[in-house]
Amino acid sequence: MSDRRVFRWATTSARLLAGTLVAVAFVIAVVTAVSVPWPVVAREPVAVAATPAPSASVLVCTGGLLALGREAADAGRIVTAAPQSITTGVGLDEAPPSEQALSSPAADATAPATAVVAQPAGGARTDVAASGSATVSADDLRGFAASACRPPLMESWLVGGSAATGAADVVLLANPGSVPASVQLTTYGAAGAQVPAGGEELTVAPGAQIVVPLAGLILGEESPVIRVTATGAPVQAALQASITRTLVPGGIDQIGAIPVAGERQIIPGVTVTQNPGADATPGASTVVRLLSPNADTTATITTTPVGAAVVASAPTTVPLGAGIPTEVELPGLAAGQYTVDVSAGAEVLAAVWQTTGFGEGADFAWYAAAPPVTSPSLFAAPAGPEPILALSNPTDQPITVTVSAVDGTSSDEVTVAPGAGEAVRLTSRTVYLLDAGGDGIRAMVSQSGDGALAGFPVWSSDAAAQRITVYP
Repeated sequence: MSDRRVFRWATTSARLLAGTLVAVAFVIAVVTAVSVPWPVVAREPVAVAATPAPSASVLVCTGGLLALGREAADAGRIVTAAPQSITTGVGLDEAPPSEQALSSPAADATAPATAVVAQPAGGARTDVAASGSATVSADDLRGFAASACRPPLMESWLVGGSAATGAADVVLLANPGSVPASVQLTTYGAAGAQVPAGGEELTVAPGAQIVVPLAGLILGEESPVIRVTATGAPVQAALQASITRTLVPGGIDQIGAIPVAGERQIIPGVTVTQNPGADATPGASTVVRLLSPNADTTATITTTPVGAAVVASAPTTVPLGAGIPTEVELPGLAAGQYTVDVSAGAEVLAAVWQTTGFGEGADFAWYAAAPPVTSPSLFAAPAGPEPILALSNPTDQPITVTVSAVDGTSSDEVTVAPGAGEAVRLTSRTVYLLDAGGDGIRAMVSQSGDGALAGFPVWSSDAAAQRITVYP
């Protein structure tokens, strides 16, 4: 073997040996890397907590009572049947709110919807309260209506009214903003949920209110529920309901919206004005309307007198089909105030219809479910019969509630026992501060008198701006 071949063999062997050693070292390194934990580098994102700049607090009052079809030559013409008396107020030592009339759908535009605006002060939003009431006595409309002025919402629900024969109900949509709102009305009836042609892509101009006849949405439906969905700008939704029985007007009401569905709906302050059998005219005087929008479920209805923790009758169990409204009569209730408690295994909506009778001079009211009052909140007691604040405590702990007139004329403190309700007498055309010291309490302003019945829930103040976290 030559020296050159020996050298070549030695060189090749050295390369093979080096490659083998490198491969072995690589395998050992990989195994070690897998089995031995590596150092972890964690970096928390930068977070900045900030409070948004306060904006104006805006409420919308529904406006006066409207009448349709009074002129045979122009059956679609809308006129004002009665003006609305508005009560507004803010907290102590705060600047009074301004009132801005919205463009009215009524031909005479004498009692339009009104935007109540309170500007921020001291770097914080200003809590504002407002309510309105109206009385009408005419051949086609009669009764008393009272409603709270509410903030505009992107979504809300109207539970009440009818599109059956004798009803002349209308949906009211108001846009207090500066840009147009596009609104879709989804109706729920015996056929389930549907978007009728008359409820699709409705445009509400800035600073305007429009009217949509309920019969044009779901003709003949006796127990409708309406979902109001807005895009572009929030709207304030309400329903004016009235009934005529054989040419005799049987009452009128302005029904406010319910903001969200829930597995528990509580309606305090339902006022029964007559004892069973006092009115010889047959008919149910107290009716609960229920809707489970999304799922089949079962609801349980419990009725408790205000001022007591003992139920008035055995609980009623009601099966609910998804998307189909259901009505349940509550018979045998003696005159007085009651809390109606609805619980279910799925999200539901609920409201109670109550009437003073079925003859001439009768009136009715729709009592919408009351949300919990989670912070000190203002509310306004409207003009009309003596208002009463009904309180309901659905929790298992007593709640002490303070109700103080903003003008300093009165202050009441009441402790509401678990599962019970209490009532506080109010003064008409007065703004109050309700402080329940935390979550849980429900409240309803109710009014009743000779041929007059109305009520609306108290909502929590939305004046406090919530802190938000910004991740730059």
